[in-house]
Amino acid sequence: MTPLHVVVLVAAAASAFCWIASLVTRDTSWVDRLWSVVPVVYVWILAGFSGFADARLVVMAVLVTLWGARLTFNFARKGGYSGVEDYRWAVLRGRMSPLAFQAFNLFFIVLYQMTLLVLITLPALTALEHPTPFGPLDAALAVLFLAALAGETVADQQQWDFHAVKKAEVAAGREPSPRFVQTGLWRFSRHPNFFFEQSQWWILFLLGASAAGTVVLWTVVGPALLTVLFVGSTIFTESITRSKYPEYAEYQARVSPIVPWFPRQARVAAPTT
Repeated sequence: MTPLHVVVLVAAAASAFCWIASLVTRDTSWVDRLWSVVPVVYVWILAGFSGFADARLVVMAVLVTLWGARLTFNFARKGGYSGVEDYRWAVLRGRMSPLAFQAFNLFFIVLYQMTLLVLITLPALTALEHPTPFGPLDAALAVLFLAALAGETVADQQQWDFHAVKKAEVAAGREPSPRFVQTGLWRFSRHPNFFFEQSQWWILFLLGASAAGTVVLWTVVGPALLTVLFVGSTIFTESITRSKYPEYAEYQARVSPIVPWFPRQARVAAPTT
């Protein structure tokens, strides 16, 4: 079998597991639990087809492994592996008929997202098909990947620390203020973790493009679709947040949605007479 055939077979098995598990447990977060695992497996499979002799492929596999380890840790400490379902799926389940939600579960939550997890790793296939020496550009891209990984780690830690303080305030019977994180990297982006997450996969694409000597590659569909998914997820998530916290609208008007940038001046209402 070709390297791509092996990856697709593993992905099909993982997809079948997620779908069956979601039906048995009535919990649709099984893809979330494999999100940080299967891309690592796919890239190492592709690196293995080179006999682990291609430096670029090994670097790509190590980088994706670091990405997976960080994301697995962050997901685990939030209770992701203890049977806690993503709150967004619960909201959608309440808005859709049972049949419509099961169709959404099969075709979007499982098949679309698991296919996407294959696509974002295929720059490693490009590198496998174009074995060229690891050069200065590759080294620079690897450093950028690590910088984005560090940025996402910082953003997630800032969010974790905020929620720890918020939980303590609620436990003490006090109203937290503010009610959502707005400091640190969150002062410059409403979703800095999303920005750094997407950046890592675009950088991985560029590592594959470095091997091929061109950015005109069909594998760009992976990071492109990931960006589309994150944009849609952000819009949906923010609609839920705004319904819980009316002051979030002011934060939206002031802070960049994804790409970190200097916050805008808050508008001051004109005095009434």
